[in-house]
Amino acid sequence: MTNRLPLDVSRELIEKTEAITDPDYGYIPNRRPIKEYISLGVINLDKPSGPTSHEVVSWVKKILNIPKAGHGGTLDPKVTGLLPVMLGDATKSVGSLMKAGKEYICLMRLHSIVKKTVIERIASEFTGPIYQRPPVKSAIKRELRIRTIYYLDIMEIEGSSVLMRVGCESGTYIRKLCHDIGAALGTGAHMQELRRTRSGPFKEDDSLITLFDLKDAVVMCQESGKESELRRVIQPMEMGLVHLPRIIIRDNAVDAICHGASLAVPGIVKIDTDIQPDDTVLVMSLKGEAVALAQALMDTDCVLNTDTGLAAQSKRVLMREGTYPKGWLAKKDTNLPR
Repeated sequence: MTNRLPLDVSRELIEKTEAITDPDYGYIPNRRPIKEYISLGVINLDKPSGPTSHEVVSWVKKILNIPKAGHGGTLDPKVTGLLPVMLGDATKSVGSLMKAGKEYICLMRLHSIVKKTVIERIASEFTGPIYQRPPVKSAIKRELRIRTIYYLDIMEIEGSSVLMRVGCESGTYIRKLCHDIGAALGTGAHMQELRRTRSGPFKEDDSLITLFDLKDAVVMCQESGKESELRRVIQPMEMGLVHLPRIIIRDNAVDAICHGASLAVPGIVKIDTDIQPDDTVLVMSLKGEAVALAQALMDTDCVLNTDTGLAAQSKRVLMREGTYPKGWLAKKDTNLPR
């Protein structure tokens, strides 16, 4: 079985026209000054068992001495794993990350022993759209709703213990999934242990850090003045948005988008393949900076084959007004970003 979330789509960035960028405005994301880098940063945090997600975010704010931070999807206190934390102004993009698919490794305990073939057959019936009513201990209203299970792999079975990997839509309750599988088996079941191994574009890789890593990086920067470790544990906000299809725009179109304007076709330099109307897209500068989240009004082919009209409507501005000047005219001799 191929373990793929909906965001795992191969896209190609197609150039519509040539354009250059002025090095005097904006920054390549990983070259931002450290204060701005933190304010537009995201942490791929490994949440420990015990504290709530809210408590973890509060600790991050205290360690970095920043007023704002937000996480990309709540984990229960006893659950461990990926908790992406957007920092400062990057919290504007947290909604897009929260809606992305998730992956979990779950240890389910059956209330009696069942044959492996039966477990695998029943588990396979829980892929695709399923009905779920949030459990009694939940933060939302207990209304019946539909959630999608993209894949459910039985990894190992030992006695009444079942280890499984679940890829699912955001908002899926894994402990409720275990309960329902147990009911379908006729034995009953409960979730014994859970770890989130993926949240949107974030995975268990070298970017995953602990609170101790973050604290050590801050102390090192304060004591030695070296920013390298802090830049390693904090990533640019754009890393939390790589799952979105992209539209790259000219420098002279950036400030209009920052003021909430819709994106007209003449402002587009490059566009990803397979964009459809109503898709959420990431509008980016030529330096790779996130400018805004927008709703596509045209598909990719239409954008490439026309020179007029509105291609996308801004929904959430991510870049500060004034980062780029209004109506900037490109200079052919300054085509290298700083």
